[in-house]
Order: sequence, then C-alpha cells, then structure tokens
Amino acid sequence: MTLVVSPAHAAQPFWDVEADCLVVGGEKVTDLAARVGRTPFYAYDRAAITQRIQQLRQALPSSVALHYAIKANPMQAVIEHIAPLVDGLDVASGGELQRAVKAGVAPLHISFAGPGKSASELEQAADAGIVVNIESERELGILACSAARLDRRLPVAIRVNPDFELKTSGMKMSGGPKQFGIDAERVPEILRALRQLPLDFVGFHVFSGSQNLRAEAIIDAQRKALALVRELSAHAPAPPRSINIGGGFGIPYFPGEQPLDLAQVGAAMHELAAEARQAFPSGQLVVELGRFIVGEAGIYVCRVIDRKISRGHPFLVTDGGLHHHLAASGNFGQVLRKNYPVVIGNRVRGGEREVASVVGPLCTPLDLLADRMDLARAEPGDLVVVMQSGAYGLTASPLGFLSHPEPAEILV
Repeated sequence: MTLVVSPAHAAQPFWDVEADCLVVGGEKVTDLAARVGRTPFYAYDRAAITQRIQQLRQALPSSVALHYAIKANPMQAVIEHIAPLVDGLDVASGGELQRAVKAGVAPLHISFAGPGKSASELEQAADAGIVVNIESERELGILACSAARLDRRLPVAIRVNPDFELKTSGMKMSGGPKQFGIDAERVPEILRALRQLPLDFVGFHVFSGSQNLRAEAIIDAQRKALALVRELSAHAPAPPRSINIGGGFGIPYFPGEQPLDLAQVGAAMHELAAEARQAFPSGQLVVELGRFIVGEAGIYVCRVIDRKISRGHPFLVTDGGLHHHLAASGNFGQVLRKNYPVVIGNRVRGGEREVASVVGPLCTPLDLLADRMDLARAEPGDLVVVMQSGAYGLTASPLGFLSHPEPAEILV
C-alpha cells in the first residue's frame, strides 16, 4: 500500500493517487463505486489492516496477546480477515458473540465485556464457553446459576474500575464513579465470594480509556494497571492466567495531530512484560485494540447530488451524511467540531480548488461532513471520500434517521 499525504491534512496518511483519483485496495475509487453499484458505501482495505497488525507484532513483545475489539468494526468479512491474525476477539453484545463464533475463534479466546449484559446474553456466553468479564454481583450470580445448569465451571475474569484514568484519552472509562467494571476497592470482596462459586477465575480486565495519541499516557496507565493487578491478585482464588490491560491506542483524525509513537509504547511494554512474567509465571498480558487496527484502513464514499452557492459559499450536497457516519459529522463525542480528513475522491488535488462545505440530504444543520474545507472544486456526480472511517462508522450511526437507504460495505 503506497501512501500519499493530503494537502489539507498534512499529518494524515492516505492511499495512493493515480491520475488524480484515490486508489483503495488497488482499485480507483471510481472503479470501486462502479463495482459496488451505488453510493454511499464504506470500503475497508484488507492489506492496510494486515499491515497494521504486523506493525503491532513487530513493536510489542511476542509474549503479549493481541485481541481485536469487534465493536470498532463488526463487519463479518472484517472479523474473519482479522481473526487468524490476532490471538483473540473481544465482544460487547450477544450479536457480536455470534459473529465471533461464526469466525471460528475458540471459545476461550473470546471475551465479553459491557456494563449491561442481559440474562439471555450471559446464558448465551455460558453455553458458548467464552470468558465473561464480570462487571457486577448480578452477573456473577447469573453465571453461577448457568454453571449449575450446565454442570461445569465457567471461565470468568473480573473487570476492574481502577482509581486512575488514562490521561488525555478521547473517552475516559475509569477513575471515579463509572458504569464500567467493579470499583477496585470492592474487588477483594468479589474475589472472596468467587471462591464459593462454580466458576473458573481466569484473570483481570482493566480498561481505562480509548483514543489516546500520547505514548507516555498509555505507558503510565499500563504500569498502573499491572501494579493494581499484583495488589488484587493476593485475594484471588488462583493466580491470574490472563491480564487484560486494555488498549487506548489512538489514531490521528484532525490537523496537527501526530500518530502514536508505537515504538515507544512497545519498548515500555517489553519491560512491563518482563515484570509480569516474574510476578505471574503462568499469566499472559493482553492488549485489546479496535480503532487502532481498523480505523485508518477504511473510507466512507458518497456522491455529490447538488452544488449550491449560499451567499457566496459553496455547499456540496451529497447522498450521505450523519445518518451513515455520525462520527465524521462531529456528533459522536466531539466537544468542539473538527473536520475529519476529506477529499474529492476522483479529483484529489484538482485543477481548481475552493473552500467549501460538504453536507448531507437530512433536514438538520447537524448533517455536516466537512465545514469550510480546502477541496478540489466538485460538481454533481463527483465522489466525496471521508478518510479514517474504518472504526465506529456505520454501526455507530443513526441509520434509521429520516429513513434513507443504508450504505453498503465492502472489504477490498
């Protein structure tokens, strides 16, 4: 995969450009649109996904297990491409569990996290024999009943809400009152209760945040996570076999953001892995990543259906929008709206450029894919491409809003 750099987002890597047309997975985006047969659509580059996993394997210690968090992109073809390249899958619903099982992953290499697992989902997990990350006493009780019903011990890990957070992360999921996991100070009591139940203690899950571009913040959180696990293990019914220290590895979306220094994180993890081996000879560190694996490998493509000038400002009205890509519209976690990297796919550089806004067909001013961006001049029929769209795109969007057709997905 040859990369070029967008003139509008100098820090953002893009695919190759041929005859001023974006190339994805070896195909011009115009040819890809013709093959899909309609717009809008998402396209994911399997070579880019594989390359990212190879980069992780080279940077991280070989003793560290790499898990893919399906919630980042649950397309079945994407899961089945990734599954043989990683050591496990993490799911967050019964539906994701079905997709993980369909991908042929062994049950003990699938883990289930989430603060609101229903009784039926817990029973589904028990029947499948996967590892459940326990996040409440209620979950513990339901699984104990399932174990009695099945007459076998069920594997569980304790998800801990630590008293620290992943600093500078896009979403903080620990430190203070949180719906995720069990507060660290209450975990010893839970571990003592676990001794009396027909459940097999596998280890701990400590996930403190996501979307972080600062290596030093990730390293600090990982060290604190291991220290906390060492402390809590004194109360466990057995030494932990799995120590999931979460993820948090971010990708750059906006101008001025720099990619995560993976080499720095990897060097620190070699030291951490050595410490973990000494403390837990039979334990394995686990890193759980989603966005970092697939985020930069995907694009969202929509077509210009109208060009309007309002008081001197060009608006490109497309057949896509926030109902397909909520994150790019700025309505999925952004406090101050910023533009995702966007290009006109069939004229990336363009002979003529302008400052324009890209909007969708919805009856709301929130339907904004690009706000006053430097773009090649576009006309109806041209293709607008939103980069960095491989994670939290289609499935994180309000697809039913105004009842427009859903976009297609393709793995190329």
